[in-house]
Amino acid sequence: MQLIITGGAGFLGQRLAKALLNSSLAFDKLVLVDLILPQNPGNDDRISCLQMDLSEEGAAQKLVTADTEILFHLAAVVSSHAEKDFDLGWKVNLDCTRYLLEACRHQRPGIRFVFASSLAVYGGPLPEIVNDMTVVTPRSSYGSQKAMGELLVNEYTRKNFVDGRVLRLPTICVRPGKPNLAASSFVSSIIREPINGEEAICPVSPELVLWLSSPDTIIQNIVKGALLDSAIFGGWATVNLPGISVTVEQMLDSLERITNKETRARVQFRPDPAINAIVSSWPGLLDNTRALHCGFDVDSDFDQFITQFIAQNKP
Repeated sequence: MQLIITGGAGFLGQRLAKALLNSSLAFDKLVLVDLILPQNPGNDDRISCLQMDLSEEGAAQKLVTADTEILFHLAAVVSSHAEKDFDLGWKVNLDCTRYLLEACRHQRPGIRFVFASSLAVYGGPLPEIVNDMTVVTPRSSYGSQKAMGELLVNEYTRKNFVDGRVLRLPTICVRPGKPNLAASSFVSSIIREPINGEEAICPVSPELVLWLSSPDTIIQNIVKGALLDSAIFGGWATVNLPGISVTVEQMLDSLERITNKETRARVQFRPDPAINAIVSSWPGLLDNTRALHCGFDVDSDFDQFITQFIAQNKP
């Protein structure tokens, strides 16, 4: 049995690969594919690393084989990057998804297709609490591309071409490493950099409400999403993964509580209208009921995010 992770060189792809290697799921081969050659995160003989542009016609057909059981589609151009480079965003975030679905349809019908979507599919005026069935009204190119990808996966699932699962990810915090081109990159930066003794810029108001999940919980939920029986989704494959609702101010309160005032003082507020326009259009409070009923996990509080990051990134 073969598993595939697109975006295999990225943070989530590498974390997911490690989790699958340590899981009870039996498989013979795990293919990590990305624009840059992924690393083998476990030095495991079952892992195969490929450098491939899946937005090119024909590439997906070479990747998906008859023995592929689960495809985790994580590859994407992130929010601010997709906003700045319109053509690239659509090419990667939509065309690539369609090519993969078509490859699955013709070469491995019925495959489990796990699509990583985003709360960026929501935007503009929203109800106080958003749920899985709230109408998507994206206010960014990235959100529009993800929303269209969701519809494609659900349509291919309805036609029994794939066994799709669309997982809308909360904003992930705290990511290790360097900032990326996502509009939400600051969410990790305002925690990660101060802990590492560096200054960080927050481009949004301290009152902004964010919907967050920790890396460990996100990975657990992606694996769970792949293994759940399709019947539990009730005919609609899209689910908002659980998160917690916190303000930027509350995040910094946690940072100070777990570290000290000096660490918190390394965060400076400098408004960025472009970033704020994207991030503030996302919902800050979602109803976890359906996701928890399906068996997905949720973090307890934001303190847990920081302690998790410190424990996993000690010098």
